[in-house]
Amino acid sequence: MVHAFIEPKTYNAFENEAAQIEKCKEWGLLSEKASKTKAFFYKGSGTNLACNIIGFVDKMTAVIEFENKQQHCIHPSYLKEMQASNYGQKPVASAEEAVESEVVVEQEIQQESQQVVETASVEETKIEEPKAPSASKGSTKKEKAPKLELPEDKVKMNATVKEFTTVPNNFSDTEDEVVIYEAVSIADPATEVGAAWSSHSTTLKKLELAIGDTITFEGKIVAKKLTKHPVPYKINNPSKIQKE
Repeated sequence: MVHAFIEPKTYNAFENEAAQIEKCKEWGLLSEKASKTKAFFYKGSGTNLACNIIGFVDKMTAVIEFENKQQHCIHPSYLKEMQASNYGQKPVASAEEAVESEVVVEQEIQQESQQVVETASVEETKIEEPKAPSASKGSTKKEKAPKLELPEDKVKMNATVKEFTTVPNNFSDTEDEVVIYEAVSIADPATEVGAAWSSHSTTLKKLELAIGDTITFEGKIVAKKLTKHPVPYKINNPSKIQKE
C-alpha cells in the first residue's frame, strides 16, 4: 500500500543524540531516567515501520525518518500512542486518513498560535498608546501586569495541589489525567507563578497526593494553557518530588 506522508519543508535537526533524548523526554517519548534513545515505530493500517526521530518543526511537530530516508511530520502524542503493543488491535482509520487527521490537528494548532500572536500584538499596541486623562477626579487606571518571564531550564519549585481532573486527548479514546496546582512559585529566582498544571504521571500517583498537599520538585515550566480550564502554565517532567 502506498502511504501519503507529510514531508517537512524545513525543520530543526538534532545536533546529537543528547539533544534528541532531551526533546523526547519533553514529549514523553522517553522516561526521565533514560540515558539513550530507543527504536520507534510508525504503525497504521497493518504496517509497522521502524523510524528514527531526527528533529522537529516546532514544539508540537516531530520529524521522523524511515529506513528508505522518507521523512514525515507527526504529532509527538500520536507517535507515542503508536508505541503501545496493542495499538491497531481495534479498527483504525487508513494510513491516508490518519495523515489527514494529523494535518487537521496541525492546522488547528497553527490557527490557534496565529490568534495568540494577533491578540498579543493588539494588547501591546494598547499599552503603548498614550493614556487620556481620567474624567473622574482622583480615579486611577489599573496597569496591565507584566508578562511572566519563564526560565528555559529546569528549576526548583513548590506548589499546592488544587484539583485532580481529566482533559480530552485528540489521539485517544480515553482522557488524560492531570493535576491542577495553585500557589506555584519558583525558588531561584524567586518568582510567583500562580496556577499551573501537569500530567498525573505514574511518579505522582505513587505519592498518593491529596487536595491541599504541598510539594517541592524540579521541573521545566512552559506557557501552555490547559484545555477547558483557565490555567496558563504547564509543568513538564517534575522530578525529585518531596511532599511537605
